[in-house]
Amino acid sequence: MKRNTTACCALATALALSGCAGMSDTQKRTATGGTVGGAAVGIATGSWGWAAAGAAAGAATGYLYDQTTKKNEQKAYEKGVKDGQSKPK
Repeated sequence: MKRNTTACCALATALALSGCAGMSDTQKRTATGGTVGGAAVGIATGSWGWAAAGAAAGAATGYLYDQTTKKNEQKAYEKGVKDGQSKPK
């Protein structure tokens, strides 16, 4: 049973990551989080129910990471603009 779960998780991971070419950063990070979370929990427990829970938690984590990264990038951009405007010419 664990062998089938491992093979299915590996196949799902390969399929999920192969279709990422036209995705936004948010979609990529959410999909990657879901894939990694589902695979890790699925392999560790051997249960599809827990694998689905791991995928949901991983997707949520990937999404939150993306939003935090975007917020930090925006703050850095605004600080750079502010610093650039305050320098004497």
